[in-house]
Amino acid sequence: MLLMVTCAVCGSVLAQDNLKAMQQKFVNEKFGMFIHFNMPSFVDEDWPDPDMPAETFHPKKLDCNQWAEAALSAGMKFGCLTTKHHSGYCIWDTKTTEYNVMNSPLKRDVVREYVDAFRKKGLEVMLYYSILDTHHRLRPGFIHRDHIDLIKNQLKELLTNYGPISALIIDGWDAPWSRISYEEVPFDDIYHFIKQLQPNCLVMDLNSAKYPQDALFYTDIKSFEQNAGQHISKDTNRMPALSCLPLNSSWFWKSDFPTTDVKSPEWIVNENLVPFNKAYCTFILNVSPNRDGLIDDNALEALKEIGRLWKGKEGGEMTLGEYERPITAENIAKHRPANSSWSYDSFIMDFGNDDNFGSAWHSNPRIKEPWYEVEFERTRPFNMISLVDNNESFSSYRIHYLKDGVWHEIPVTPKNGKIKVHRFDEVWGNKVKVTFTKKNENERMYLNEIGVYNERRD
Repeated sequence: MLLMVTCAVCGSVLAQDNLKAMQQKFVNEKFGMFIHFNMPSFVDEDWPDPDMPAETFHPKKLDCNQWAEAALSAGMKFGCLTTKHHSGYCIWDTKTTEYNVMNSPLKRDVVREYVDAFRKKGLEVMLYYSILDTHHRLRPGFIHRDHIDLIKNQLKELLTNYGPISALIIDGWDAPWSRISYEEVPFDDIYHFIKQLQPNCLVMDLNSAKYPQDALFYTDIKSFEQNAGQHISKDTNRMPALSCLPLNSSWFWKSDFPTTDVKSPEWIVNENLVPFNKAYCTFILNVSPNRDGLIDDNALEALKEIGRLWKGKEGGEMTLGEYERPITAENIAKHRPANSSWSYDSFIMDFGNDDNFGSAWHSNPRIKEPWYEVEFERTRPFNMISLVDNNESFSSYRIHYLKDGVWHEIPVTPKNGKIKVHRFDEVWGNKVKVTFTKKNENERMYLNEIGVYNERRD
């Protein structure tokens, strides 16, 4: 009898190696097409009435082959289609809701036609999916178990019925415009559900720019939406990243698009494509099909010119360096009661776990051994702690946890840098305390955010 033994550590390493290879591949693809095409295309609004009739969606000349040919003309390597935007309309043959394209005059599965057309041209296929869904009332304060089931059932359809999907771009999650937290719709649960369906599918959360650029919080790829004011550092970024921008003035087609200038092809190539690629960042340019389901002539011409200008400037492959694997688990320290040694001025302990990476707790220079602690509502398991220190103000510290009234030290090696991530064997406790060692008498520590997590082991 052959006894099969699985090594959890080896499995984790293999999973991380596979993810790193996928991230590396994405970075070296350099350029792709975002395709915002959904209910908003028919109303001149990016956020239309979520109860508009399903038959409003009526592209009479839909031709996804035209989209794929346009992407090729620009030198793009993949496409990414908005399967469902914030108003909840599904442009695939879904069994989860009546609010879908099969109840429109078109009665054709747009996702199917898109994936077939792009694969036929040798282009990779990615999908966009919105967690925020105003039609199904999937909004902050209204979320219940049925909503989580809806999300999973829709993702299961998209990730089992359309072949290999190289990446899923998720929007409307923990974003300022949606306010759906990673606790209301549990990120870790959905993330690993996606990976179970398609292990080789990258998960890219469009709101990840909220988090520091030096680590992958809640995403496999750092995402920067330029229209939302999110801009990558072309000089310092070392994370696998994407930056997205519409060719026109907004994401979805508007009636003035055919007669309004698009963004300059020269600017797209020289100020976006070339410098972003050198910063480990793939550029995704949005092109909006019109109400007939076709890309306008002025956009087609711009894409051809972009392809002509970019040819010869693509550059070689960029090899990613070392970085921490994504953090996906719930931060159980967020908004919990915190305490500390005497703070400096008004920069009190509450700023150290407020989920705002721009604020910080400051230690008072008069304290010889500053400390910061956070308390949980009950004894909890955890195996990872992150310390965000934007000022790189400390590199000597110890971490303890309280269990049954006794403090125990976690054997970690202090780190330099803005993000200090420590992974260790699981422990149980109801408090975590960080004690800092000062290098000089007047030194002040800055703690922007402490994170405590219980990560899944692959």
